[in-house]
Amino acid sequence: MMKARSGWLGALALLMAGTAHADDGYRLWLRAPAAVPAATTVAIRGNTATLRLAAAELSRVLPAGMTVMVATAADPGVAALRLPFAPLGEEGYLVRTVTLDGRPTLLVAGNSDRGALYGAFALLRHLATGGTAAKATLTSTPKVKLRVLNHWDNLDGTVERGYAGVSLWDWWTLPDFTDPRYTDYARANASIGINGTVLNNVNAKADSLTPRYIAKAAALADVFRPWGIKVYLSARFSAPIELGGLKTADPRDPQVAAWWKAKADEIYRAIPDFGGFLVKANSEGQPGPRDYGASHADGANMLAAAVKPHGGIVMWRAFVYAETDPEDRAKQAYTEFKPLDGTFADNVLVQVKNGAIDFQPREPFHPLFGAMPKTPLVMEFQITKEYLGFATHLAYLGPLFEEVLSAKTGRGDETVASVVDGSSERHRLTGMAGVANIGRDRDWSGSTFNQANWYAFGRMAWDPTLKAEPIAREWAQQTFGTDPQLVDTAVRMMMGSREAVVDYTGALGLAHLMATGHHYGPGPWVADLKRPEWNPVYYHKADRAGIGFDRTKTGSDAVAQYAPPVAKRFADPKTTPERDLLWFHHVGWDRKMASGQTLWEDLVAHYDRGVTYVGDMRRQWDGVRAQVDAERWQKTATYLAVQEREARWWRDASLAYWMSVNGRALPAGVAPPAHDLAWYKAQSFRYVPGHHD
Repeated sequence: MMKARSGWLGALALLMAGTAHADDGYRLWLRAPAAVPAATTVAIRGNTATLRLAAAELSRVLPAGMTVMVATAADPGVAALRLPFAPLGEEGYLVRTVTLDGRPTLLVAGNSDRGALYGAFALLRHLATGGTAAKATLTSTPKVKLRVLNHWDNLDGTVERGYAGVSLWDWWTLPDFTDPRYTDYARANASIGINGTVLNNVNAKADSLTPRYIAKAAALADVFRPWGIKVYLSARFSAPIELGGLKTADPRDPQVAAWWKAKADEIYRAIPDFGGFLVKANSEGQPGPRDYGASHADGANMLAAAVKPHGGIVMWRAFVYAETDPEDRAKQAYTEFKPLDGTFADNVLVQVKNGAIDFQPREPFHPLFGAMPKTPLVMEFQITKEYLGFATHLAYLGPLFEEVLSAKTGRGDETVASVVDGSSERHRLTGMAGVANIGRDRDWSGSTFNQANWYAFGRMAWDPTLKAEPIAREWAQQTFGTDPQLVDTAVRMMMGSREAVVDYTGALGLAHLMATGHHYGPGPWVADLKRPEWNPVYYHKADRAGIGFDRTKTGSDAVAQYAPPVAKRFADPKTTPERDLLWFHHVGWDRKMASGQTLWEDLVAHYDRGVTYVGDMRRQWDGVRAQVDAERWQKTATYLAVQEREARWWRDASLAYWMSVNGRALPAGVAPPAHDLAWYKAQSFRYVPGHHD
């Protein structure tokens, strides 16, 4: 009873959050006003916690006088209506007015109680964006089966490099105390269709698999279950050595396989609907099967065999790069994984980052998409803004997600989205993962506009063909209300914000230009780190003659990893999109660009454009001050001021460095950097969140 009670208390806490903290962002996009006291009663056909939650959501918002029914398709009365439930699958929903028991009834239903819950939230979204309940006709089915958040949370309460603040999970007080915020978190995820969460960092500790921590994960699973969310754990590959006392973690060793089978059995006894394992192996010092001469498939399949009897899956990350200097870091994942296509077990998915380097503000789509047709590939996006200003810069990532998902792989009309949703090869098991930006801030993710990235990920994981601008609009309407000027302003700010970050941190295909020791602030001059591919100079290769990484035949030939039509386009600087030019080509500073300017002039213009855009966002936000509550307006205004200052820092430091390399003056009329290069190089930020000496 205590666990159930904590769940209902959590839901109540979310409703009451507006009382003590009127508009501090805690309510996210779920700010629909409560109905009048005479609110309608929502009937339920069926007796599950999930159906009761769906009914409770609707009863708080729908106007009085309506007849509303929440049910599943299996109910005899609903089945007799012969509605089109078959195409909805396990999680799809249908909302429409029907005649039930002789009277008009607004039916919210699905083939499962989870489908009905998603239908309830779809109806709430419809109402919050200007729709009416009386004429609501809504239906949708998720195109991706596994829609999962990856929390890079550590057992000590920190989050990897501080990206998301302090961990939402209080491991110390679990399992005894389940914070009401856990329920609020699950509710928010359910509202956008997220159905799984990986609780711990991919740089995993073996302790996560001990009985003590399994019990803590089980407590969270109990909270999440009624909201349709499964828990997953990142597994440390060397756990059989660290916990089991074995001398090896070789996946081909029968003792190792037996240890993992026993561990899986133990987890499933505590968490019957445990989702499975996420694994980072042989990357950035993490142990893995290649330590023993085995392949990634050997490791993944051994773990897959351990969880398969319970219906579990394994998500095996393709983010790998060697300890030694590779020919081109961008090539390594393809080199290691492409030959393994078709060798993974049927409950294994390979999780691939959107680009081949590491969540840069812009990267061309990863060449593995379209190159492994026999293997389901999970798209891994980063919701947290590791390289886009952390939590303070306004950078709406919907356009980044859309840009990657809509890219054509070069195999006919295939897009990255059709690879991810399985439609290209008819994969049964599909997934999309997002590295979470959620912590213990009252507004969950550090700022109001950061919430939009969490929201956009959920909506695009449900349907990868959705577009960024309509998602931004529906988020803004639910977050700020439907005032047209305010919504239009918010959407206008959002839609160009990610491109602005690209402009002031490194346009035209530049990437990985951050300073040493953390992923915050400029450092294109850094060249003294132990491994070549840790250094920004490795990626931009700027010299007096030109700039850019040659990935054509005359360089690393990374273009050859793409399908022939795409490879042909990227191989020629004349046909390479200018946004990716310096990713694939080392070109001269005097190269003529589409703007009519030289490359140098065009690059300078991009830096200035990025800074200008942030200034424009500040002015636009000032213009809607009267329409936004004071607390959220002020925090956003403060962060926009920080962003403008730091955009100028990026711009000035970068231009000072490029000028030191190419020996060129700035174009006429362009403002010089505020300081000399030595000043920018001397800047040190020892206590940046998450950065440890």
